[in-house]
Amino acid sequence: MELLKFEPLLKQTIWGGDKIIAFKHLNVQMEQVGESWEISGVPGNETVVSEGSLKGRKLNDLVAEYGAQLVGKANFERFGTEFPLLIKFIDARQDLSIQVHPTDEIAHRQGKERGKTEMWFALESDKGAQLYNGLKQKITPEEYKQMVENDTITEALSRYEVKEGDVFFIPAGRIHAIGAGCFVAEIQQTSDVTYRIYDFKRRDKNGNYRELHTELAAESIDYTVLENYRTEYNLQKNEPQQVVTCPYFTTAVYDLDEPMTLDYADLDSFVILIGLKGSGTLTCNGQTTSLNAGETVLIPATAKELKVEGTVKFIETFV
Repeated sequence: MELLKFEPLLKQTIWGGDKIIAFKHLNVQMEQVGESWEISGVPGNETVVSEGSLKGRKLNDLVAEYGAQLVGKANFERFGTEFPLLIKFIDARQDLSIQVHPTDEIAHRQGKERGKTEMWFALESDKGAQLYNGLKQKITPEEYKQMVENDTITEALSRYEVKEGDVFFIPAGRIHAIGAGCFVAEIQQTSDVTYRIYDFKRRDKNGNYRELHTELAAESIDYTVLENYRTEYNLQKNEPQQVVTCPYFTTAVYDLDEPMTLDYADLDSFVILIGLKGSGTLTCNGQTTSLNAGETVLIPATAKELKVEGTVKFIETFV
């Protein structure tokens, strides 16, 4: 199978900024682009192949046709024809609402198909940009509801100033929110289950508050308190640096200025590479494509090895 690139799905939002189009070097005129869905199998929001012999084909149609060849045998048995990951770039000009996602188990109990675990990799964000991730103090479900009601819930949350390269893992159940000025790459389970906890008492264009999901969120929150919610790692030139391992994805960061061959012979999974900085070329089975900052490439599970050349920083993720 070929290395696959997709047309991005650009999402205009009330809180969107102006970083995504420039970062991806797109020749389009759009304002307030809050998200670019890079690879998506979400029904109604499926990405379409942008080049090669499969140009114009939807991702889920390819999963249905090629099955284990594309996603790997174990993944095809586990997820069927639904692609298991959603890859995005997110640019927040304003604070996003404070949210939580349920675990798969809780989501099933609440009548949803699955929960959502995700991670953020911080790109070049505005100076002083901050985000929330995790509880900094022990609270009970009842205290949580009271704090939402009296506008003090942010006082219970850990807040971080964001710098480029920061990694934040957000397992299902962890309260989180992207703040104004943050620009991140997001890797997540294919799921749209989000419970809005707090929206800073903002009103929509009709003067109404957005719906909060206080009860569903209270049932979904993991009330465990950790000392640090930022993933600490030490990236070395021309060495893979694993940053997240969980049941839904494994993620590593590479910063290369010399050729490297990545061995996928025993992986039994697709691989996604997300370009962060610089430019490089990918070669697999005699086929070559680019990997530049802002580009995302899907490597099929049939790939045994992949040669990467150039001066390029990227994220690698697989299931």
